[in-house]
Amino acid sequence: MKKGRFCILYHIFFLLAVISCGSKNYISEIPYHYSSDEFFKSVQAEKQNLASQYSIVEDNPNELNDDILKIREKYSIILEVMPREIHNYKLYSYFDEWIGTPYRKQILEKQVGVEMSYFVQALFSDVYGETFPKTPDGIFRAKSIQLFTGRSFLKEGDVLFFRYDKLHPISDVGVYLHNDRILACTSKGLNIYNFNDEYFQLRYVAAGRLKDKNK
Repeated sequence: MKKGRFCILYHIFFLLAVISCGSKNYISEIPYHYSSDEFFKSVQAEKQNLASQYSIVEDNPNELNDDILKIREKYSIILEVMPREIHNYKLYSYFDEWIGTPYRKQILEKQVGVEMSYFVQALFSDVYGETFPKTPDGIFRAKSIQLFTGRSFLKEGDVLFFRYDKLHPISDVGVYLHNDRILACTSKGLNIYNFNDEYFQLRYVAAGRLKDKNK
């Protein structure tokens, strides 16, 4: 009986010795030689090294509110330009509520009816603080407008002048936005159109820009 117990104890000690030696060999093979503090520092150093290889882009440096960011994003998609190219947030916010208003002569009522010269007169009054007559010809002759014809000079907010018939050399107006997109009112209503369309190209006369009041 004693001999049996001795054999059992012997085997137990033998197994423990083997496991102990195996554990020592296993631990010696683990490639980890850092304390927790050293490991943390090494990870932080690696992160800083990676971060230094990339520039951080601030997409809202002017801290614009959510409504303005929404308008900027919306019209950057519609006009197919980068959001940073949308500058005059007041302009876009103003006409955004009028998009889809049907054309009606000598009317200016949101989503009811609008004539473009009436709309441009109201828009420039509210957005730019500039008073224009309500007729296309009156806007064309306004002393505060600098006229030009070159399309390559067009900028956001420029007024476009169109001629539809011989009796009215300046028959209608529009507003240039970006990327050959314009704000105009046709039989389809007030909306954003492609300035390259034949409809507008055949009728385009000139463009006008507000003169710098500081000069």
